[in-house]
Formats: sequence, C-alpha cells, structure tokens
Amino acid sequence: MKYTRSGGQTAPGPADWFTGAVQIDGIRNPDDQSAIGCAHVRFSPGARTAWHHHPKGQTLYVTDGIGLVATREGGVQEIRPGDVVYIEPGEVHWHGATPDRYMAHVAMQEADENGQVVTWLEHVTDEEYGG
Repeated sequence: MKYTRSGGQTAPGPADWFTGAVQIDGIRNPDDQSAIGCAHVRFSPGARTAWHHHPKGQTLYVTDGIGLVATREGGVQEIRPGDVVYIEPGEVHWHGATPDRYMAHVAMQEADENGQVVTWLEHVTDEEYGG
C-alpha cells in the first residue's frame, strides 16, 4: 500500500486547455507503479475544456453541479452528480459546466507507452458550446 497525504495545491486550469475559470486538484500522476492519472476538476459556469482526446480513453465521474459533455459526432449531453462518462480512446470531445451552474468531476485517464495522457486541440467555440 502507498499512502499519500493531502498537501497539494489547487491550480488554475491553463488557458491553452480551458475556456473560463477552472480549478484543478491533482490526485495522482502516472508513474512506475500505475499508468493511471486522476484529477478533481471544478468548472465555473460557462467554463469548459478545449477539444481533446486521450490515447487510452477517459472516465469522468461527476461529483457536483450540472455539466455538459460532447463529441464531434454526438452532440452535447447534460451530466449530473453520480453520472459516469466513458470516452473511447482517441474520441475527440470536450466537457464543462452549463452556462448557469458550476460542475465538478473526477477525471481518470491512463498514460500510453510514451507517458502521454491527452492531446489538446482547438478551443470549443461559443456556437459548439451552445449545441
């Protein structure tokens, strides 16, 4: 067993990856013991990720608020606390809060053989966000 005492600091989501105010609490980074990376991410109303994809897929567990998730092919879908969303490997998508509510989720993804967990793309436009 490996126990890690809480002590990390909340970090703002980088502007290259997010639109709006986003706060990230890292839970774990991939390492020699596990390829899993995990973070608790909190989105202010209207905040969202840029388009992106994960080489080994991603699982989102919604903890608070009301959010949105979308793929290039699938349209925008509402997500709520307790919802679990699995995004397929390589599936281009975005996720974030609704315009009027905050949303928080735990994001879990696995690193590939090169240590890569995500590829960031362009920002989601207001038109794409509005569905």
